[in-house]
Amino acid sequence: QAQLVESGGGLVQAGGSLRLSCAASGRTFSNCAMGWFRQAPGKEREFVTGITRSGQKIYNTDSVKGRFTISRDNARNTVYLQMNSLKPEDTAVYYCAADRAGTGSRWSASAMDYWGKGTLVTVSS
Repeated sequence: QAQLVESGGGLVQAGGSLRLSCAASGRTFSNCAMGWFRQAPGKEREFVTGITRSGQKIYNTDSVKGRFTISRDNARNTVYLQMNSLKPEDTAVYYCAADRAGTGSRWSASAMDYWGKGTLVTVSS
């Protein structure tokens, strides 16, 4: 059974940093494109950043460019999200997701095939 498990969330002050991890199990995710999405209270789930199966292409939403970095370690079946210069508006539940297509050509929530249960990030002002 394919499973994604996020960890690393927590409470941090504005300007601080957190590193999220997404551990995959139950299948090989090295051929999947992997993405991070987030959902703030009262808002829809939104795409944050994604990486192709090769790791050669990375996509970011404008609000996190220069602050968030996605990376992957296919040998460990793990994806990371390094978040720096955090802002209160980054507060949300962060979800890891996988797209079996692998090419990174689609980053809508509906296109993802697998989801984790999420980890809460709270940024205080």
